[in-house]
Amino acid sequence: MRAFPANGIRCFVLYILSTWLTVGNVEAKITIHSLFSPNKKLELQVVTDTQISFCLLHKENVLLSSLPLGLQLEGGTVLGPEARLLSVERTEQQETIPSPLYRKDTIHTRYNQLDFLFDNGFGITFRMYDGGAAYRFYTQWADSLYITQEHTGFLFTEDYTCYIPYSRGEPNPFQSSFENTYAVTPLSGFEKDKLAFLPLLVCLENNVKVVLTESDLESYPGMYLKGEKVPKGYVFQGVFAPIPSETNVHPFRGQVVPVAYSEVLAATSGTRTFPWRIMAISEKDTELPVNDLVYCLGAPNKTGPTDWIKPGKVAWEWWNNWGITGVDFQAGINTETYKYYIDFAAENGIEYVVLDEGWSPPSGHDIMKTIPEIDLEELVDYAGQKNVDLILWCVGYVLDNKLEEACRVYSEMGFKGFKVDFMDRDDQPVVDMLYRIAETAARYRITVNFHGMYKPTGFNRTFPNVLNFEGVFGMEQSKWSREDLVTYDVTFPYIRMLAGPVDYTQGGMRNVTREDFHPVYNHPMAAGTRARQVATYIVFDNPLVMLCDNPVAYRKEQETTDFITKIPVVWDQTCILKGELGKYIVSARRKDSRWFVGGLTDWNERTLTIDLSFLEPGRTYNAHIFRDGVNAHRHATDYKTETKTVTTEQVLTVLLRPGGGFAIMFEVADNPPCDTL
Repeated sequence: MRAFPANGIRCFVLYILSTWLTVGNVEAKITIHSLFSPNKKLELQVVTDTQISFCLLHKENVLLSSLPLGLQLEGGTVLGPEARLLSVERTEQQETIPSPLYRKDTIHTRYNQLDFLFDNGFGITFRMYDGGAAYRFYTQWADSLYITQEHTGFLFTEDYTCYIPYSRGEPNPFQSSFENTYAVTPLSGFEKDKLAFLPLLVCLENNVKVVLTESDLESYPGMYLKGEKVPKGYVFQGVFAPIPSETNVHPFRGQVVPVAYSEVLAATSGTRTFPWRIMAISEKDTELPVNDLVYCLGAPNKTGPTDWIKPGKVAWEWWNNWGITGVDFQAGINTETYKYYIDFAAENGIEYVVLDEGWSPPSGHDIMKTIPEIDLEELVDYAGQKNVDLILWCVGYVLDNKLEEACRVYSEMGFKGFKVDFMDRDDQPVVDMLYRIAETAARYRITVNFHGMYKPTGFNRTFPNVLNFEGVFGMEQSKWSREDLVTYDVTFPYIRMLAGPVDYTQGGMRNVTREDFHPVYNHPMAAGTRARQVATYIVFDNPLVMLCDNPVAYRKEQETTDFITKIPVVWDQTCILKGELGKYIVSARRKDSRWFVGGLTDWNERTLTIDLSFLEPGRTYNAHIFRDGVNAHRHATDYKTETKTVTTEQVLTVLLRPGGGFAIMFEVADNPPCDTL
């Protein structure tokens, strides 16, 4: 704790900026509580004298400061301004966090913490990690709380470039699928009357970047940001969806849509912790995709042992519109078609087949009903004989209506998972519903894939049976949109993927150049090269990942299929070898003794040199390479495979065509082939 005079120093200026005061409003001295990251590169300076606020510094350079922090309660009480500080507790902590279904099997982390307890039964905890800062409120009230506003915001003094994912919900921005590309704009360009969902990235000076997001979002609405110019800079103000006061049920799918809102954000227990507000910091872009703050700040595992949870790949029929040919039955949502998908999965060691929308009558809003063309018990028996597990798609609200019954009946029948879709909200009632679904499913040993979902917020640490999340502008968009997925693919790993895994649904075999791409709903294309599609299985975090094209296409392209199915979906170790936000990325991942390296580029051709020093010293490896063909810039399906013998002292050079990629599998060599570098 330090006391500074109220004139002429940097921290005091920041205090004025963050509290929106003038010099005349401040006492002669203010008290600054300083908290450093373990590596001393980051510093958080917290002021509690008049308003509670902070500034965040990197190597003594100011990154951002906060608006005055507070929780506003029904009736007008605000926990924050003029609060009397009762105690300050400073701690240092090291943690080893098991993460068996994540981008690494164990997380070793350390942090420094300041805990402030104030009168009126509330406190704020600040943490500093080497990868960023976080804070959250907690309350110690005996009675329930009705929160009408959380005062939070981030102030930047310069007009920095930022990557903004705007909500596409119109006219209601709180009703959104949380899918959009990034608007790359100065802070001053934030569009009026729009909201951005998280995560959001700001590019600061000296290549430093900050990603704003949140974790441990339980029984509380998710945060949006609204940008505006203010006299002292540019601010992102926190905005939250209130509890709906009136809803309508969509007649087709049973989706629950708000039509009016109350004035309350959260009705909650008086004794609790609130979500973490996260500022993830990077000095290099390659640090962002492997920043673990969101996972580390999620609540610990609530489900117990995880050995029953099976990650894997999924043969998926919806993207390809059940588009199989050359069979003697009518393809569609029927038992024979799903047997065909099961056969394909079994042939290729694919763990799951999903029954997507249509197996249950959508207009009936009853998950216990099945259309006449589908025999669920027959399919479960057939899949069991083939060692393939089945997942059922459903609308979240429809599942919740009969949650206990559905989990009990379908788990007893033999189904292993639910793909839960069309929540499209993150207000408190929906967040509560998703926790309820995850907990109930875990009791019946059912895995969950949350589609139509907001970004991960540590949920997969709390409920490891929740294997994947959408909240990403994925391959389904290519069925109806001309948006640039190729550029997005080398952007979101640095922003959205920081928060957790992505249900991107890749694997398209109809690969086309930028000039040839156009959306086709029934026979969709994949922009970029074939090798790019293969590489996404390495670059993207996805412990439950789709093969989005149809079995006929994959059987015709068996070499591609074989390479994809050899790629693991969970990892012991992950690192980013090189990359630049919005341009390219090269990821390296290890499972047991095998390493996999995947690379993606934007629409610019790029030659990349891969340093192999990440491999185990003294070992020789067979490098199985799947890369763009010499004509992939004209015919995006063109690719080449080759195997080379390499060691850790060598480098590999790979040419990526526009919209291209590459994938390499490194196996310890027993009998090296003759083709040696």
